[in-house]
Amino acid sequence: MEKETIYLSSAYLAPVEYYTKLLAYNRVYVEDCDHYLKQTYRNRCTIAAPDGPLALSVPIVKPDTLKCPMKDIRISDHGNWRHLHWNALESAYNHTPFFEYYKDDFRPFYEQKYEFLADFNEALCRLVCSLIGLEPQMERTTDYKTTFAPGEDDFRERIHPKKDFRTEDPDFCPQPYYQVFQERLGFLPNLSIADLLFNMGPESLLVLQASHRRENVHSFI
Repeated sequence: MEKETIYLSSAYLAPVEYYTKLLAYNRVYVEDCDHYLKQTYRNRCTIAAPDGPLALSVPIVKPDTLKCPMKDIRISDHGNWRHLHWNALESAYNHTPFFEYYKDDFRPFYEQKYEFLADFNEALCRLVCSLIGLEPQMERTTDYKTTFAPGEDDFRERIHPKKDFRTEDPDFCPQPYYQVFQERLGFLPNLSIADLLFNMGPESLLVLQASHRRENVHSFI
């Protein structure tokens, strides 16, 4: 049976693997009712800084309970993180072919304040989709599912910074693309979608298509 539906966690400037799923599935549910977990892509992305991979983490307000739903997680203003993240993005990508072209789309996310992490992540994701030319049928969950019907895939904890995509996701085969520090660092697969977008611009869609093995990837060419 063709797999039509996928469940994903919320993610901050999610990795390339995540966006191949938005391309490949007819319906996408972003989990809003799971318990927030630290050290995941929910509040963290990885970019290619001049000295190598750099993780950027959005600080959160410590919840009152250990089992706080993702939808209730608030962003903290601690540590001037917006300024630091924007400076890191600018330092990493200022010399890429497309940073100048897209920076005014991204800058407002580091100037205005979002109260909830899930809202911030969703708004950034929808911006990225519009810039790449993706049109996923995407909505948030209203309850937490533990069983899945045929044709549904659960990737909520499989796309994870501490898990190896080569064993977790056989459908994902990262297509190498130009990276500004590649001569120094080699090609770094599955970084934040920001890395792909700033380096490849409109061709990002072609890279996503080439990075997914399934034959039913929607074609926009």
